[in-house]
Amino acid sequence: MRIKSTLMDKEAMDRALTRIAHEILERNRGVENLVLVGIQRRGVPLAQALADKIEKIEGQRPMEGVLDITFYRDDLSLLTEHPVVHNTNLPFDVNGKIIVLVDDVLFTGRTARAAIEALFDLGRASSIQLAVMVDRGHRELPLRPDFVGKNIPTSKKEFVKVSVREFDGKEAVELGDLEG
Repeated sequence: MRIKSTLMDKEAMDRALTRIAHEILERNRGVENLVLVGIQRRGVPLAQALADKIEKIEGQRPMEGVLDITFYRDDLSLLTEHPVVHNTNLPFDVNGKIIVLVDDVLFTGRTARAAIEALFDLGRASSIQLAVMVDRGHRELPLRPDFVGKNIPTSKKEFVKVSVREFDGKEAVELGDLEG
């Protein structure tokens, strides 16, 4: 696997997050009943960055949560015998909330499906929306994001890596080849 190009640098990611924050506020008419839920791992710092931007724009911070979907994955048995389970922290009742799931890359749609299923087990939100930094296509399920930082058409022989400072020490969106 090798990186062949940088598609978004820190500034481009910041602009995309600012735009998404405005779009979330416009669609939901402010932050009342709004919850941002980051999907472990890289969705969490992206959700926090969106919450920061929304607070700066609106003067009020939306509620935030963290969701681990490990045991909701339909490919869990294919991944590993000992899955790494991360923290889930939803310090609110999901019933009646407008939940914006936040993730780094939308590819097949299976992660988003797993996150929705996990939320269903916790209650009945008034709506569930999806915000992603990158939509790369190749959906296997009938899902589409509500908010997108950048659409990046890819081949299945390529990968998209969204780097965040908390895990990678930098902020960037890179495109690479799986082979070579």
